[in-house]
Amino acid sequence: MSKLPASVTAPIAKELELFEKRFSEAMKSKTALLDAITRYIVKRKGKQVRPMFVFLSSLLNGGITESTYTAASMIELLHTATLVHDDVVDDSYERRGFFSINALWKNKIAVLVGDYLLARGLMLSVERGEFKILQLVSGAVKEMSEGELLQIEKARRLDIDESVYFDIIRQKTATLIASACATGAAAAGGDDERIERMRKLGETIGIAFQIKDDLLDFGSDDIGKPRGIDIQEKKLTLPIIYSLRKTDRLTRRKIIYIVKNENTDAGKVKDVVAFVHREGGIAYARQKMEAYRDDALAQLGAFPVSTARTALEDLVHFTVDRRK
Repeated sequence: MSKLPASVTAPIAKELELFEKRFSEAMKSKTALLDAITRYIVKRKGKQVRPMFVFLSSLLNGGITESTYTAASMIELLHTATLVHDDVVDDSYERRGFFSINALWKNKIAVLVGDYLLARGLMLSVERGEFKILQLVSGAVKEMSEGELLQIEKARRLDIDESVYFDIIRQKTATLIASACATGAAAAGGDDERIERMRKLGETIGIAFQIKDDLLDFGSDDIGKPRGIDIQEKKLTLPIIYSLRKTDRLTRRKIIYIVKNENTDAGKVKDVVAFVHREGGIAYARQKMEAYRDDALAQLGAFPVSTARTALEDLVHFTVDRRK
């Protein structure tokens, strides 16, 4: 598993430690079943990269405040809610090497838990009068839902071109990192111009992040065997989209047929992966990812040198260099 550089967490180490405690408190419920499930989630959480974006964005734009903790909690609650719902939508029974909520407690309970986490995050902002942050996070919820539905719609017909692909990942993935950066700036007292500047930065990073995920599905960068999960879920990602655009009509029809009708056949999935490598889809997607990475670094370069800027630069590099 990829490890975050110490330079990323060092400037906000104390704040992250306090955030962990506050986030655990925010997850608690008086309903015994719900409390047991939220404890399970807290114990198996990931690196919490998105809250790091909130804290570092606040630090970059004036300093960490009480509002920063609220923003970080809202972002992480929203992120956790979407993961729980995604596992239901994708019929996934594993998350980060552990059983998913729907695997242990079934779909109905998983959906309700996701709803609770989303509502808890929104209520947190109302209780603390953080209406600007509420506005930013609510916008992210809307965008993420639209992105997910657009992807499902396109998966039925498999007619995704590159422009549609970027629309989907901008809404589905990048918008959450964008809102993390935007709420961080807002919590530090930034004006609308500064908030939008950070939102755009987060969106750029988020697009690079998602392209990296697409590459990992093909076993790129010598990480081992390809997973092929996106193919099994009939998702046309950037490496496939580019390769289909380059190839002849007959091969295109064959590959689309496999993705649509034979996506559970391991041998056929392997054929698709080999096709993408052969047609240069991996190299093309990596080039695009690196272009977004460089754009994000250029945006950060406009800020004065500081530990916060350096940490964010290292976090950007982590998003494209990670191996998982």
